[in-house]
Amino acid sequence: MIRRAPRVPAVDVLEAHRRLTGPGEARPLLVDVREPDEFVRVRAAGAILVPLGTLPDRWRHLPRDRSILVICATGNRSASATAYLLAAGFRDVANVEGGTVAWYRAGLPWRSGPPRPGGAGVGGRSSAPHALRAEPAEGQRRDVARR
Repeated sequence: MIRRAPRVPAVDVLEAHRRLTGPGEARPLLVDVREPDEFVRVRAAGAILVPLGTLPDRWRHLPRDRSILVICATGNRSASATAYLLAAGFRDVANVEGGTVAWYRAGLPWRSGPPRPGGAGVGGRSSAPHALRAEPAEGQRRDVARR
């Protein structure tokens, strides 16, 4: 039997990008809940890594005073993570529908390779709040031909 992800607040990738790049300092935090090997292959620019399996140990390090957008590959794991955060008392959290696949296909800014030191909080070694910093954007889909 196939389990469906729970119904949670959601935005599409274009709305997520608009929120992440909009004016002002109240930009949301983009949390990628995929595994580290997936994150290294390709990720939305500015995402931090908190693998779904580490969320029960790491959710306390996420800011409650900032919107959170949760992304995975296609939107299923991130929907589960969004439901988990809502159950933990977070109020301003939404799933990014279509996930990294839709983000990449839309030609939105992305990164690949290992995260830069001090950025993209990888969810295995450090659970300190300082590890939850995002990386700056680097690529867009049109750059694929050059790689």
